[in-house]
Amino acid sequence: MSTLASQLQQMERHHSVFENEVRKLPLPVCRIFGAEHQPSAVSFTATGQILNSCDAQAVAERFAQTVKASGNAVLRASATVARISGKRVAALFSGGPAAGGHNVLCGLKKMLGANNTLLGVKGGPKGLLQGKLFEITEADAANILNTGGFDFLGTDRTKIKTPEQFDQVRKVCIEHQLDAIVIIGGDDSNTNAALLAEFLYSGIKADGSGVQVIGAPKTIDGDLQVPGLLPISFGFDTATRIYAELTGNILQDTRSSLKYWHFVKLMGRSASHVTLEVALQTKPAVTLISEEVAERKLSLDAVVDMIAQAVISRFRTHGHKHGLVLVPEGLIEFIPEMNALIAELNDVLALHTEGFAATAADARIEFVAGHLGAANATLLRKLPAYVVDMLLAERDSHGNLQVSLIPTEQLLIDLTRDRLKAIAPDVPFGSQHHFFGYEGRCGAPTLFDAAYTFNLGLTAGALILAGKTGYMASISGLENGGEPLAIPLTGLINIERRHGKDEYVIEKALVRTSQPAMQYFVSRREAWAADDVFASPGPRQLWGPAAHQMPMTVALNEGAASLLFKIGA
Repeated sequence: MSTLASQLQQMERHHSVFENEVRKLPLPVCRIFGAEHQPSAVSFTATGQILNSCDAQAVAERFAQTVKASGNAVLRASATVARISGKRVAALFSGGPAAGGHNVLCGLKKMLGANNTLLGVKGGPKGLLQGKLFEITEADAANILNTGGFDFLGTDRTKIKTPEQFDQVRKVCIEHQLDAIVIIGGDDSNTNAALLAEFLYSGIKADGSGVQVIGAPKTIDGDLQVPGLLPISFGFDTATRIYAELTGNILQDTRSSLKYWHFVKLMGRSASHVTLEVALQTKPAVTLISEEVAERKLSLDAVVDMIAQAVISRFRTHGHKHGLVLVPEGLIEFIPEMNALIAELNDVLALHTEGFAATAADARIEFVAGHLGAANATLLRKLPAYVVDMLLAERDSHGNLQVSLIPTEQLLIDLTRDRLKAIAPDVPFGSQHHFFGYEGRCGAPTLFDAAYTFNLGLTAGALILAGKTGYMASISGLENGGEPLAIPLTGLINIERRHGKDEYVIEKALVRTSQPAMQYFVSRREAWAADDVFASPGPRQLWGPAAHQMPMTVALNEGAASLLFKIGA
């Protein structure tokens, strides 16, 4: 075998030149933890800030033990302490993957040290129910450090919510002699962490004590935020840097080929944080923000007219036949008349499941329209067949419309083309469409995400060693050295009506038009629409001039003086 062939084989199984080098990358840690290679355990004290949702009384009754124990008080790391030993801690991923998850495990492993045991759960919450646990070794941690994806443990979307499931978790805790569980996930997963913390609070172990539960904030959508306490969920920075690089490349192409309008849909069903961040990084001609569309009650026609006017203005002012439109994945649900149609469709499809299934495919639109109100029936019949097909498609496991399958970007292209033919037939309009989603979820984490998640793991481990339960780990003060915080999960929980009944949930953080990041975007978008002022941010860096950049939305919303994060500095 040739020398080159041997070298190429050695690069298999996550050992590319890049992957080998990122494993060696030193990570900054919050000052209170000390050195990366041997972090200190810390104690936690109350900050004086109490979190109470609008449903605080009902939450206090449902989560009586954990609310009484925490008082819903936010805690900060306050002093170094001696590390205790003998803890057995299980960690799992829950929900979709996000860059940096492996570093949470590495931070946990470092904080627990050699005299405590870290167990990994294979296959997410379902794996916990099945007792699929194994010990994570130092060699495992060294191998996964700074690598992307969730492949080391795997993940799934099982919700642990039935009495039988809770009892099964209890059995697994007893069988594996667990002292704590760390759930690494988004808003629903951390809601599950709160429920488990309450259930496992006492009476699990032989001495009558319970099993601690700590959450870690994960989701590329960025919709798990708490102003002043949790700046962002991990994975957001990596995903938006990847999307921004791709978007910047396309913007450069528009200026080069001079003939296409590109419509780019970006992942983010419930919130437009991803789209806003990519817009700030790349400055495209048109950016749609779902929450603003809903707040302004813009119709589908109004949204299309906004795009059409930008196309017309750029052509007639500068002769531009090109541009780019950023579209949030969940936009269709935020347009008022589309939201009303989807809501009624959900009810009709749920009530007439058998009749719908028995109807021939080419007659299903009329079958459904016959059960809708007049306005929604008219709208359904006006929509292109490829959109209607997706609106009538099978719902996901939670009963929700699968909006990622709806080609919103193609719909906007078709409607914009029709509008231009009607009001400005002289304006050329060539188009291309794209959807960036899975491309961003599992990349190697940016330095921001790598450092942020490692410190989240250190914080989660320190909370376990300090005997805390029912908290979510967080790092604030990102430009001032980093401050480890513990946010009481019960302080984030509200009651929402889902599937016809009240459920306890952590509310998704949506883009608010009053936020500094959104206000800055609004102040600049007319200039971005008028002419080519775009920027191409290039590839994400782990070393180099842009390596220490935090997300622009985070810097703006947190009132930072610059884009640079300075954990440990």
